[in-house]
Amino acid sequence: MKNKKLISIIIPVRNEEKYIDRVLESIVSYKSNNFDIEILIIDGLSEDNTVQKIKKACVHHKNIILLNNTKKTVPHALNMGIKKAKGKIIIRMDAHSIYPKNYVEILVSNLEKLNADNVGGMWDIIPADQSHRSKIIASLMASPFAVGNVAYRFSKSSSPIEVDSVPFGCYRREIFNKIGLFDEEFIRNQDDEFNLRLKKAGGKIFLIPSLKIKYFARKNFKQLFQLYNQYGYWKPKVIKKHKIPAKLRHLVPVGFIIYLFSFPALFFSSLFRVAWLSIFGIYALFIIVGSIIGMKKNKLPFFDCFGFIFGLIAIHLSYGFGFLHGIFNFIIRNKKYKDFKLTR
Repeated sequence: MKNKKLISIIIPVRNEEKYIDRVLESIVSYKSNNFDIEILIIDGLSEDNTVQKIKKACVHHKNIILLNNTKKTVPHALNMGIKKAKGKIIIRMDAHSIYPKNYVEILVSNLEKLNADNVGGMWDIIPADQSHRSKIIASLMASPFAVGNVAYRFSKSSSPIEVDSVPFGCYRREIFNKIGLFDEEFIRNQDDEFNLRLKKAGGKIFLIPSLKIKYFARKNFKQLFQLYNQYGYWKPKVIKKHKIPAKLRHLVPVGFIIYLFSFPALFFSSLFRVAWLSIFGIYALFIIVGSIIGMKKNKLPFFDCFGFIFGLIAIHLSYGFGFLHGIFNFIIRNKKYKDFKLTR
């Protein structure tokens, strides 16, 4: 009998006791006539029951391997997993997600059919629970008015499309030999940085729009704002490392903060006063329209509108302040690394 191909799945985790059972249930029962699967779970010193749940799963599923990541961060976990993995194809997964039964099969077949170096599916963002707060947060994370028009969140294509990045990813092992592992200085945005390197090396990344990943949104506003603050903080480091211009969606929140801090100039120039108030009016209209569209799309009740508006503004501000902080540390101060507080 012909030997099956081995696929390695890597899952970085830290304090994921509420989600780890669901992600494991969605992949451990998967069977294929074409390949076998090994599942490497790399734990970043969890302080809850995550490890106990993984050990319990290991007893019933011999293809689950638990590794300890003493440095706690995602890029360290990914690199540990890649080094330990035995498969020729490596799939990164996230514990905050639920995957369809045919997830691995579709990724692997498209990786080979498209002659790609990385393929991934679409995010279908769902609430962490059934509270109004969680539904608002999930709606915000799925709103282009909050996060920009990212292909893997909003693509309407019916067939695979070439993109700059996909969530998580399915890679050929040789790509890591060619361009290196994940940059361990990037606590956040490590996927963006790696995929940018991959594209620069001539690699191809494809989004499979028909493949839907159910991704759990953050459970409270504090976690949401910390997340986007960190996204903003690490973006200037990516820009500096690869000497590329920032995209408009990265600069708009920063411009808005600079605009807000220009408020004192209102007292010295009537012309500036008119311009400042006009911009404020445009932004207010943007927020109102974005909130109406987001709430209608996600069927939120009217009394959630204030939470949605608050969330939109706070995401813009948290990302913008993070971006400015990153410019100060990584570009002005030329700081090599900053240990950021982990939120998960």
